Amino acid sequence: MKSKYFLGIDIGSTTFKAVLIDENNKIIETVYKRTKAIEQGSSGQTPVNCTGRCHECGACNLGSLKNTVSEFLRPIKIDQEDLSAIVVTGSQIVEDTKKFIKYDVKVSEVSAHVAGAQFSYPDCKAILDVGGQDSKAMLYNKDMKMWTSKMSGICAAGTGAFLDSVANKLNIPIEEMASKIDYNTTLEFSSVCAVLSATSVNKFKNRYPIGKIIAGACLAQARTIMSGVGDILLDYKGDLLFQGGVAYNPAVSHYLEEITGNKIIIPEHHSVMGALGCAVLALDFYKKKQELKSTVRQVFDGSHNNSKSIAMRANQTRKEFFSKDKTRPLVWRNLFYPSEILNALGVRSLTLETYAALFARNQKRIKSYLDKASFKGYSSETCSFLRILEGMDVPIPDFGVSTSEPCQQGERIFNDLARSYNFKDKFYSVQTPITHNDEFCVETIAEGLEHSVKLMEKSLGIKMSKDRLAEACHLSNEAREISLKCNDLRFSSPPLIRGSVAIYFSVIFSQLWGKKELIDMQNQFYEELLEKKEEVEKNFTLEETHRVMWMHLPPFYNTNLLDFIEMQSNLPIVFEEVNFTGWIKLDPNDPYRSLARKILTCGILDPELRVKLLIEVAQKAKLNGIVLYNHGFGRCSMADASFIKHTREELKNINLPMLVLDGDCMDPTIDPCSTYTKIEAFSEALNQKNTGNVFGFSK
Repeated sequence: MKSKYFLGIDIGSTTFKAVLIDENNKIIETVYKRTKAIEQGSSGQTPVNCTGRCHECGACNLGSLKNTVSEFLRPIKIDQEDLSAIVVTGSQIVEDTKKFIKYDVKVSEVSAHVAGAQFSYPDCKAILDVGGQDSKAMLYNKDMKMWTSKMSGICAAGTGAFLDSVANKLNIPIEEMASKIDYNTTLEFSSVCAVLSATSVNKFKNRYPIGKIIAGACLAQARTIMSGVGDILLDYKGDLLFQGGVAYNPAVSHYLEEITGNKIIIPEHHSVMGALGCAVLALDFYKKKQELKSTVRQVFDGSHNNSKSIAMRANQTRKEFFSKDKTRPLVWRNLFYPSEILNALGVRSLTLETYAALFARNQKRIKSYLDKASFKGYSSETCSFLRILEGMDVPIPDFGVSTSEPCQQGERIFNDLARSYNFKDKFYSVQTPITHNDEFCVETIAEGLEHSVKLMEKSLGIKMSKDRLAEACHLSNEAREISLKCNDLRFSSPPLIRGSVAIYFSVIFSQLWGKKELIDMQNQFYEELLEKKEEVEKNFTLEETHRVMWMHLPPFYNTNLLDFIEMQSNLPIVFEEVNFTGWIKLDPNDPYRSLARKILTCGILDPELRVKLLIEVAQKAKLNGIVLYNHGFGRCSMADASFIKHTREELKNINLPMLVLDGDCMDPTIDPCSTYTKIEAFSEALNQKNTGNVFGFSK
């Protein structure tokens, strides 16, 4: 009987790895080789021209890749076509790769490394992989019964690229670094970023022996690895498998053991563990596709994208933000100042953060705005929403109102804009302490709201009507009740609307609270959900799909990310935090205190309440995953490190995994390249938990 072979390929930023196994899980052959760029095109300087004969050319990197695979298989005397299954992974697997390698499945690097580690050490519980481009930590959570993971962000200081840079600075081959290490070093290198760390080498290379410099650099790298991904291993005590090309360097392993207190184990095939895992998964795929079926079923048909409620929202947004009505005063507000007050006053509102977001999809404009803000001295440390406001021309208001929380940076920027537009004496910020169950906080905010109204009355020459404010509270309560019905319907049903659409509703931040238009929109939305529920439940049950909640805001310039989550990774978003409406009902007879309580109980100002509400929604909606978009990489007060830590701890108590996606809602230039890999890994981990395999196959 002819043997069956299974190939795993891992193509990273600096290396090509491949492993071939047979049907008995026996390793037949492995390869680990550095990749390199094409030196020249067909005429010496021009780009490579495609001949269309890849099997005999190999001039481009993808063509060369096919030749590399063929050379790897040649000693075994088999061709790609003879393989029973091929699984691939790695950052350099692109859409066109399939034209050159006829693979069956692409998996995330996380799943590949877990499978490779379990092949060598079936009882392993913790893995650290450091490659040329990123670091990954993986931990098995026995309570959740699934692998959890964390990947490093955009800095290369904790990767193989850093050691390459150090070797280049020292003018020695990287392969010789390990043999020259002197552990008795006192040198300290920057572990902030790869550039600063490598630059530090220049300060020392003519004053200290090379062994001490190498050891200091390796210590800096170990620290950076742990600062990037180590929090997931914080309470873990046990063996830690160290994988990837950097594991060739014993100094990094030595310092990792020193920092973590865990025993570091370097597997025999540590440099090709991703490829080994792919080979193992290829065998698993081959077996399961014969006897099982995919649970992947398309929930969304796109019909909701043309719904009336969406058109109503779009029309109302244009009306609110681009009105040419000059008969009513224009008032700036931030996201948290109650729109009921402004609608009762009869003024036009302009929510500054939302106004900035409206331009996010016009990348030419956004780049121009960010550039102009940088000229003013606003670096990427400043929230990108606020930088855009500093870089664009905002309609000059007659007055401006804001709140001090949850974004103190926003309050300061709005003050600066008021000064720049010369209406500093017509700007007021309500002080909003964050404890939601404290009557002193309620009184403080209520007094601030009432004072802001008096200032607007005096400045704008208009008078607040108590009856109109009471009516605005009644209308707000009615819209709230309908919104709660919409949310409850989504909590108790299979996915009814794509989260990539619903997230832009952002009901919690709407300017329409206190107006009948919001009631009409929410009623229309509710009717559409009822109709969709009847249709969807003919084909799906609530338990048939994953159920994910999205926290915070999306990247406004990129709808592809949410499409990838829901359509390619089969993770339906069944609720979005920005559509939460479970705050305390307003009392029309006591409007200012009621609105103060609304601010305090909306779930955004108070991190403790926010997490509590998240847990309640998670259990009510039967979620099996949370996705938090970490705007500004934790610099945003609504997704900072302390909030993420608190959230993760509380979710751990109910065995609910959370995926944190670092990124920016407005500025695509600082997006990490690991985002899609994180999503794939999260989806595969949930598949493994629910179906017993990363592919989502079931009986």
